[in-house]
Amino acid sequence: MTTIHYREVTCNDSSHIEIVDDQRSFDLNHFAAACGQSPEWVLQLLEYDILSNRPDERIHQFFGDDISRARRAYRLQRDFNASFTAVAMMLDLIDEVQQLRKQVKQQHLHSH
Repeated sequence: MTTIHYREVTCNDSSHIEIVDDQRSFDLNHFAAACGQSPEWVLQLLEYDILSNRPDERIHQFFGDDISRARRAYRLQRDFNASFTAVAMMLDLIDEVQQLRKQVKQQHLHSH
């Protein structure tokens, strides 16, 4: 049995799950179980680069932050009836917006 420690973070009326023990790694089956999905679904995340690329010898090694991204991918897929290609694009755009917001916030803090 695998125990995953997480916390729910609420910010601006939205919440997301953060894995606390992100140094622990999971094999494909444990990772799929933690995501509530099948191993085949997880392999699709890898195929469509929804989860970051891994070296060949570690292709089926997953970490805590991968669970958060996989769960977000599932919610996008479910809520918008989106294909893996669309989910990959949506996540890339979400990541880019978050990065830009961080940059703007840092610039704002440094200018005051």
